[in-house]
Amino acid sequence: MKGIVLAGGKATRLSPLTLVTNKHLLPVYNKPVIYYAIEKLVAAGIDRIMIVTSPHHLDDFVQLLGSGQNFTSIKTNKQIQIVYGIQNEASGIADGLYIAKDYIGNDNCLLYLGDNIIEDDIGNHIKNFKSGALIFLKKVTDPKRFGVASLNKKGMVVEIEEKPKKPKSNLAVVGLYVYDNSVFNKMIGQPKSNRGEYEITYLNNKYIEEKKLKAIILKEKWFDIGTFDSLIEASIYKKQQSKKNG
Repeated sequence: MKGIVLAGGKATRLSPLTLVTNKHLLPVYNKPVIYYAIEKLVAAGIDRIMIVTSPHHLDDFVQLLGSGQNFTSIKTNKQIQIVYGIQNEASGIADGLYIAKDYIGNDNCLLYLGDNIIEDDIGNHIKNFKSGALIFLKKVTDPKRFGVASLNKKGMVVEIEEKPKKPKSNLAVVGLYVYDNSVFNKMIGQPKSNRGEYEITYLNNKYIEEKKLKAIILKEKWFDIGTFDSLIEASIYKKQQSKKNG
């Protein structure tokens, strides 16, 4: 399995910080945001990763991450591989995934939105994945802000609603998805949404139609680094964890 970390976008909610740098390069305590995404993938046994970002910030990511020499594979005990893909315009999450199509080849893939910090260990879920698709959910107090999933008794996803006014559950879809290789065929003919983007929900719904979209509910902390408050909250949490482990 290969990984894709999406690290584009304008992040206007974090302006003026993001007028001079990419959101994923901002610090959360003692590391850039994107470090937490890469470390999560490496800990799950994924050692081939594509970073998809805008052309304006490509050099900054290369300077920070290089070819992956600062991260060690748990499988080979050697450095991981990091390569780069360019998303020229903010055309949606599914578009970012498609950019990695040739790099993924015949493998399955994990798609990680790089502004998420997930504390759960996802290694076993990745190791046991065979086919279909897998999304990760978190119980939240304000589901209206998120994509919200409804599950059946077998843990299969039956519906995903984007920012519903009357949510049917409190299970928010976090920025972590696992897909088998059929995901790229499902993109053929995909239309843009009303926002003018290629939405990841379109692909998830394709798997729902096939009854192949399973969900895992996260139990530990989850941060979506999209606001000043969440940036500070995550930094404080990571500082506390660092002192506990130190």
